[in-house]
Amino acid sequence: MNIKKHIPNIITLLNLFCGCIALVFAFHRNFEMAFYFVCLGIFLDFFDGFFARLFKVSSPLGLQLDSLADMVTSGVVPGLVMYEMMINTSTAMSDSYLQIFPYLGFIITLGSCYRLANFNIDTRQTDSFIGLPTPANALFILSLPLVLKYSDSLFLLEILTNQGVLLVVTLLSAYILNAEIPLFSLKIKKFSFKDNALQIVFLILSLLLLVFFQYLGIPLLIIFYVLLSVVNNKVLKK
Repeated sequence: MNIKKHIPNIITLLNLFCGCIALVFAFHRNFEMAFYFVCLGIFLDFFDGFFARLFKVSSPLGLQLDSLADMVTSGVVPGLVMYEMMINTSTAMSDSYLQIFPYLGFIITLGSCYRLANFNIDTRQTDSFIGLPTPANALFILSLPLVLKYSDSLFLLEILTNQGVLLVVTLLSAYILNAEIPLFSLKIKKFSFKDNALQIVFLILSLLLLVFFQYLGIPLLIIFYVLLSVVNNKVLKK
């Protein structure tokens, strides 16, 4: 029995396990622990592919398992978190509206599902991404209740408890997951600054954002990643 070929799939299943635990914490409105377990799942998601390439045991089964695990960790969890955030804004609504509005948060889950299914058949996304990857989107959404919890800004409080804003964020999230926008990969293939200048600059600025803004730095760096990719695309076309 070749144990090596099972290691990447075991790591993928651990990613799924982290997603299940994150769901439990999200149900109990412990968004901080949900965030940490999603981060752990995303970390494992990176290493299942790494070990599959290292051991040369990549397989169609591994590809499907990876998407199924991501569907929970980076698809269902952020949808549930947005659902919970929308419930908090619904206290002044009528009963009928209250029963419907929070479920719109699961539009994020639907967008994630479509993105993951499309990723498996899209041969253009081997070295870069088209549309925001589901893990990045999950980090963006899961950071929002933590920004709300730890920020002293009244402006952020008003923004992140506004029904309209949360609905717009939800719709934009589903859109950007599947938008035909090429996003640069963070993989470093050649050890030279010239070949990796964009990735290095992004990583340095990301670190600075996290150090100075903490949880708020997470949505900021995701937005910065998309904008930097758009600018990079325009530069490459010239």
